[in-house]
Parts: sequence; C-alpha cells; structure tokens
Amino acid sequence: MFDKILIANRGEIACRVIKTAKKMGIRTVAVHSEADKHALHVEMADEAVHIGPPPANQSYIVIDKIMQAIKDSGAQAVHPGYGFLSENPKFADALEAAGVAFIGPPKGAIEAMGDKITSKKLAKEAGVNTVPGYMGLIEDAEEAVKISQEIGYPVMLKASAGGGGKGMRIAWNDEEAREGFQSSKNEAANSFGDDRIFIEKFVTQPRHIEIQVLCDAHGNGIYLNERECSIQRRNQKVVEEAPSPFLDPETRKAMGEQAVALAKAVDYTSAGTVEFIVDGDKNFYFLEMNTRLQVEHPVTELITGIDLVEQMIRVANGEALTITQDDVGINGWAIENRLYAEDPYRNFLPSIGRLTRYRPPEEGKLGDGIVRNDTGVYEGGEISMYYDPMIAKLCTWGHTRGEALETMRNALDSFEVEGIGHNLPFLAAVMDHPRFISGEITTAFIAEEYPEGFSGVELGEDTLRDIAAACAAMNRVAEIRRARISGTLDNHERKVGEAWNVYLQDQSFDVSIDADREGSTVTFADGDTVRVNGSWTPGDTLARMEVNGRPLVLKVGKISGGFRIRSRGADLKVHVRSPRHAELALHMPEKMPPDTSKMLLCPMPGLVVKINVAEGDEVQEGQALCTVEAMKMENILRAERQGTVKKLNAGPGDSLAVDDVIMEFE
Repeated sequence: MFDKILIANRGEIACRVIKTAKKMGIRTVAVHSEADKHALHVEMADEAVHIGPPPANQSYIVIDKIMQAIKDSGAQAVHPGYGFLSENPKFADALEAAGVAFIGPPKGAIEAMGDKITSKKLAKEAGVNTVPGYMGLIEDAEEAVKISQEIGYPVMLKASAGGGGKGMRIAWNDEEAREGFQSSKNEAANSFGDDRIFIEKFVTQPRHIEIQVLCDAHGNGIYLNERECSIQRRNQKVVEEAPSPFLDPETRKAMGEQAVALAKAVDYTSAGTVEFIVDGDKNFYFLEMNTRLQVEHPVTELITGIDLVEQMIRVANGEALTITQDDVGINGWAIENRLYAEDPYRNFLPSIGRLTRYRPPEEGKLGDGIVRNDTGVYEGGEISMYYDPMIAKLCTWGHTRGEALETMRNALDSFEVEGIGHNLPFLAAVMDHPRFISGEITTAFIAEEYPEGFSGVELGEDTLRDIAAACAAMNRVAEIRRARISGTLDNHERKVGEAWNVYLQDQSFDVSIDADREGSTVTFADGDTVRVNGSWTPGDTLARMEVNGRPLVLKVGKISGGFRIRSRGADLKVHVRSPRHAELALHMPEKMPPDTSKMLLCPMPGLVVKINVAEGDEVQEGQALCTVEAMKMENILRAERQGTVKKLNAGPGDSLAVDDVIMEFE
C-alpha cells in the first residue's frame, strides 16, 4: 500500500480524501494557492505545498506545478478529486511518466469517456441510445446558430471537457445560441483550458439519474445503484438522493448493466459515473461518463456502506475488488443538499466574504437518522471569488425516504452560517415542497416552481402558531432575565406579565403564558393551548424546542422588541409585545427602501468582463448591458426596461462589490 498520497485539489473534496487516507494509515500532502494558505484541507494534511497565485489557471490546473509538488513531497500516488485536473489525460500521462500512481482511470479511458464528444460517438457505436446532437467541432457563433436550427430549439451548448455546470448554456432561439456559444467557450477556456463546444437537443421534462460504477484492473466491474440528481439550477446539481424514488428494480438493473458494459468497453478502472436522462416512461439515454469521483458520492456510500475513496486507492494499488454485484444492496435512503455561497434572494448569484459564524449540525445520529457533513471551510475562514461556491455537502440517512427527509429538515434548521449569502433557506424550502416530497421531480423543477426566483418561504398557519408559541415562551425567559437585572440595579423586582402579542409574517396572535419548572403552556385567543418545552437561554443562537411534543429548531437573532427567527426556509421578524405596545405599534410608519430603478447595480462580487453600451446609448428591454464574471461563471446583465445610458461608473477589468453602481440611466 502507498505510504504517501498527494491530493491535487482543494476544499471539501480534498478534506474528504484526507479522512479516508488517515483511516487507512496513509500520509497526505495538500497543495494550495496563495488564497488557500489557511484553508481547512491544508490544516488537515500531514504536509502542504504552495503552488501559486489564487487563479486556478495559475495554480491548481498547472500540471508542472503539481508535478513539482509531487517530486518535492515524495508522494507515491495522486488523488485528483473532481474538477481541476481530474479528467485531464495529459496529467495522467505525466504521472505515468514519473512513475506515480494515478488514483483514477487509465489515460485511455479518460480520453475516450472524459471528452464528451468522443464518449457520445463511442456510446452510439456501442448501440447505446444517445440524445440527438452535433458532435463535431463548432468554429464560431454563426455555425452554432445554424446547427441549433437544424437540431431544433431548445438546444444545450456544452463544453467538451466540461463538468460541474461550467461551460453549459440552454438556448431557446438564435440570439441565445449566439450569446451562449461565446459564454460557454469563455467559461470552458477559463475552467478547463479547453474551449471546444458541442450542441445537443435539450430534452424537456427529463430526470437526471446516474449509475455509480467501480472497476478494477483484473476484469471485475460492478454498479453501486443509482443517484437521482434532478434538482438542478444553471445545469448544476443542488439536491441528490439515493436511491431514486422513480426507478423500479428492472430499470435499475438494465441501467446498471449497461453502465458497467460501457465502462468495460474502454478498459475502465477505479470509480466512475455513467449519467443518463430518463423520461417519464423510464426510457433512458446515455448523457456522459464522468471518469472521476462525483460530488454526490456520499449518498451512495450511505446506502451501500462502501467507502468509494478507499476502493479507488486500493484499485490504484493494483488490488482486485473484494465486492461482488451480489454484495451491493440498498440499505435505507440518503439525501444530499449542497450548501453554496450564493444568495438565493438574488437569483443565486455568488457571495464572497468571511464566515463570521459556521456551525454545522453535529455529525452522527440525529433522532432515528444519521447526519454527515462534508466540508472544506471553518468559522472565520474566507470564501474566495476564485473558486466554486460550494462550501459543504449536508447528507442525511434514514430507514425510509420520509425519515431521511425529516432528518434533513432538522439538520438544515440546525446549520448556522453567517457573514455571506447562502442557499440554506432555499434548500429548506425544497425539502418541504409537495413535489419533492412526492418524488415527482424533473430537471425543470426549479425553473417551474420558482419562475420569478426565490423570494423566501411563507409558512403555513400551523407552523406559524408553533413558532409564535415558542417565541412567547422564549420572550418570557428573556423578560425574567431583564427583570432580575433591573431588580439588582434598582433594588426592586419587576413582575413579568402573562399576556402578550406575537406578530410575525403579517399575522398577530394574542397569547397568555402559564409557566412551570418543566416549560410553558401557551394559550391563544381562540382557546387553543400548546405546551412548549426547551432549554433556550438569552444569547443562544440556536433554540431546540418542542411544541406539543413536536421538535422545532429555530435559529435565533435579537431585534428590537423580539427575535429574528429562521426556520424551515423562512426568515421572520417576530415581535413579542405587551398588549399596549402592540396597540401603539399599529401607528408606527414603515420605512421605505431607496429608489434604485434608474441604476444598474452589480448583483454579486465579481470582475467586469465587458461593457456592451456607451453613454448616451438608447437601450431596449432585455438588451445585454455588460458581463460580470464571478466564481468562474459569466453573468450577462440585461436592461429591465427601455431607457438611455446617462453615466458609466465601471469598465472592463474593474472589480466590483455587491450593489456597486455599474451604470446610471436618465
């Protein structure tokens, strides 16, 4: 077995590989850019090597720098993680020439299946159903438009060497095909050093289901069931689960056997994933093969009990698989939510900054389920603009899908993140969405259910009453604290009243509280009575309460006259007032936000790539105004209405913060 492994990656996947290596007694070497010198994966590894400036194309994807780090550290093998150099045949070639083991497939398999154009041709030759498209190289935007017209809109423009949603665009017309081609080409060049683009028919209402395969160099190959990855936005997965709520055993077996046959056809070794598009009749079509470890591999590990990273290391060491297809079962259900540094209230645009608070739920058992959190950050760490915005993968397991889902809800409510925009509220909303609960999902779920973007969660009456009762009980605890303090200072004791008004989400509840040593009984004006228990004390940022025996987890912040409460995806201002104060509050004027209707504001921290207009230009609704790049993604900002450009406040090359004014209109 290897004595030392270098991880040619960063973030949570580097940390994930280090954990398994430590379990196996193998020393680890981390590589890091200047931006990552204090990163968690650097702290966890036994050794660390600095490899260059923050941009990935000057550090993490520079083969010569990684090879020098291998030489300097004496590592015998390299795990590439995902992204970066994980599917680069030149990197595998360089490792082979240096006599260093690659913890991944052979170069030939990477070339055959890692390149999406080549893989589709091979799949078609092997008799595998593939999505209609044009697999040749496309020279320019006009050719892209012509091909798109021939295939028929909508089409998907994809980077041949792409992955993780980078270099992908959906086009519904000629203009979008023209713009999408250039943006996809630019993103592909920046992310993968390969700007080749291909086009295929975009299948509407599909499900995205993938098969995990594992092969060794002794002719053995197995599949480890499937993962449902249909909850996506911008072609990037957000929620995954295993198994799929859609597949039956016959379809699972057919997909699994086809995936293994495809892997064996290219002499594949190591872990890999064959992705399929599946329609409503369970017809499945080969999409691509990822010749690496997938981001969502933890859900497969949770339902099979197989450590995929350990298997990859053992296969790279020349060992034969000790697991047969008959050994692979499905134990329970697992769900993964990807925590992104993105602001869901701003159309999921990237957010950067310092994590002033980062407290994931405790890993291990939670009720009848299990919680796992794969992460690469820590409290006080910096979220950089240079890399992918994913900062953690929260996974839960349960005996059934319902149990895994309820464990996930409680885990999301317990996850504390402050200092940056993040998608925790959105994830909580998805977990409570009737369509997701039923399993009736497609890759169009987010577009269909949130067509105007995510604007928060409106909680139902029953949940609001539970939160109102809990906040009334918490307020009583805070009032007792304040009364004792005032009694100490003023030498008298202030009596805490029983009658209160709780105002939240535009609803008002009059309640009375009868407290004892065990908790509080809260009675509403309509006579409904609930029992509230919990150990919250003033200053706690997390309240684990029970309302009539039902668990209720609240993230708690202080505001004037009450609490900021976040639960189940909702962000609430909860005012708890005496009856007289509640009456007076009705007469308080509401503060109006400033008028920014004649400004184009930067929606995310990023770099201005292009300005499409000049001062004095007339613009039409929907016209492209500028392009801003953030976290390896290009974002085209468009005019919301007709107008005339009055002033440009930024130009190409400028770095902007959120809400910086890019241009003003008359």
